[in-house]
Amino acid sequence: MQGRSALAALGVLALALAACKTRLSTTSGGLPSAAVPVPSYNPPPLPPAVAIAPTGTPTSFADLAARCDGAVVFVKTLQEQRQRVVGEALGTAFVFDPSGLILTNNHVIEHASEIRVTFGQKREMPATVVGRDRPTDVAVLRVDATGLAHVPLGDSDAIRVGDWAIAIGNPFGLSHTVSAGIISAKGRTNQDVRGLDESGYYDFLQTDASINPGNSGGPLIDVAGRVIGINTAIRAQANSIGFAVPINMVKELLPRLLKDGKIRRSAIGVVVSGVQEADVTRLHLPSETGALLRVVVPGGPADRAGLQPDDVIVGFGSDPILTPERLRWVASLAGVGKKVPLRVLRDGRAFDITLELQELPEEPSRDESP
Repeated sequence: MQGRSALAALGVLALALAACKTRLSTTSGGLPSAAVPVPSYNPPPLPPAVAIAPTGTPTSFADLAARCDGAVVFVKTLQEQRQRVVGEALGTAFVFDPSGLILTNNHVIEHASEIRVTFGQKREMPATVVGRDRPTDVAVLRVDATGLAHVPLGDSDAIRVGDWAIAIGNPFGLSHTVSAGIISAKGRTNQDVRGLDESGYYDFLQTDASINPGNSGGPLIDVAGRVIGINTAIRAQANSIGFAVPINMVKELLPRLLKDGKIRRSAIGVVVSGVQEADVTRLHLPSETGALLRVVVPGGPADRAGLQPDDVIVGFGSDPILTPERLRWVASLAGVGKKVPLRVLRDGRAFDITLELQELPEEPSRDESP
């Protein structure tokens, strides 16, 4: 296994699970500019597709796997450097809309000069990139086909730790491999999954369903047959510790990816961290919740509004802010130029301010020259 930075040595973490065979350094082509209709992401509830024994233990996942497997596709990309094909990468994706829309990880298709997807064992067709977002490792593809088998998108907020889940993918090129497990944890961030790019946005579901290189981009599915996550990362030196991008995060991005092909993010102009026990005493805070300002960027929105290092943001518009990750996420999607009220704690007192968000500059790919 070789490949772009997602499969490079990341200490204990192998972020990219696409079975890449070579490093690549060219970017893929431009994104289509035509508007893409936004499908409905919340169909009526599906009945459980898992046979349950009187003890509550599943007796088989066969019906669930059969229901969902037809929507899972094998992804193969060709990579070029200086007009020469230098390798290929393998991964997984799944159809979420029967009109030909497919979800996968960005690292599966990034820099690809050609993308082909295989349905079942034989039906292969080219795919084009509709939109992608490196900070969340999400990409949307399209194939020229309709009436496709598809899996509906579920509700990752509703899933509980201990709930059953299955993963379907192509580990090491073994197509349509099904593995089962439970949701082991929720809300994993780069503080839990070491080696990730700090500029990314992370809120992983953790699962012990077996995930390996080649599973990247495949669905993590609940017992009702709905996708609750996109399998994305593993811990390289551990057994049965895998991570998936929660589907509710993806659903927030989809309308923009389908319309614009990318995410234009907004920013407050701060560097934040979590509130520690020592900070509670030092800053006279009521709890360890909130986003603690470590750096206020000179001339940025926060600076112009009068925010200072050691201020703690506990509210963003109507959203309570319990963690710095939540602040980064809601601020990034609120909208460039939008005026937002913030609830702030300083020196034991609370106050409200309003600031106007600026655009967050895009981070260049690590594989691109500065």
